[in-house]
Amino acid sequence: PALHGTRALIDYMQAEGIQPDLCLVGEPTSVNRLGDMVKIGRRGSVNIFIDVDGTQGHVAYPHLADNPLPKLVAILAELDSLTLDTGTKWFQPSNLEITDINVGNRAHNVIPAAGAARVSIRFNDLHTGKSLSERVMAIAEKHGGRARPIISGEPFLTEPGTFSKLVSTAVEAETGIAPELSTTGGTSDARFLRSLCPVIEFGLCNATMHKRDEAVAIPDLAVLARIYTRIAKAALALAETDI
Repeated sequence: PALHGTRALIDYMQAEGIQPDLCLVGEPTSVNRLGDMVKIGRRGSVNIFIDVDGTQGHVAYPHLADNPLPKLVAILAELDSLTLDTGTKWFQPSNLEITDINVGNRAHNVIPAAGAARVSIRFNDLHTGKSLSERVMAIAEKHGGRARPIISGEPFLTEPGTFSKLVSTAVEAETGIAPELSTTGGTSDARFLRSLCPVIEFGLCNATMHKRDEAVAIPDLAVLARIYTRIAKAALALAETDI
């Protein structure tokens, strides 16, 4: 749930008056080769837990029971049919995905007492976690269920400008590639760090990210170090000119 770690460090920095000028997060942003993509923003993320209660009973006596599953199916069907938006200039369309359905009923002749599901929404800057949560909660309540949201991050965008040009110039100098500026993919601690200063993400290829035997090419590490050095020197020079 990302309640500690970076958030605690940010609280400490703010309490101590530590104010960075810029922040570069070393997320693996490259796709096909090192340097082809830089992240200038991220979509927000909200996970919503849906529960529907019923009354357990025998399938031969449905009038003595209350099956929660048709209600759960109706909730999920309406959620699945939603078109949240068609995207923006810098963000792809928001998407809602059903990620889990759980009944826990191992008997074929028993109407279950409850059903549960989970949905995850990755959303652009046309929405907030609160607005989407309220929308899902209303749909769940309409069909006799309830929804509990956990907002893990809001969308953000570091508008293309001096910082993104600084990073792109360093990347192109070492790789010969002019990186694409993007907001695709998941989320990262940049969603918290952006409260301190402008944030951009750049790093190694993500082909094996979160997989068994996660690995990177050793030559890419050397190139990445040179890119980071260029960025640091350029950022320092920028700070010294007070631009």
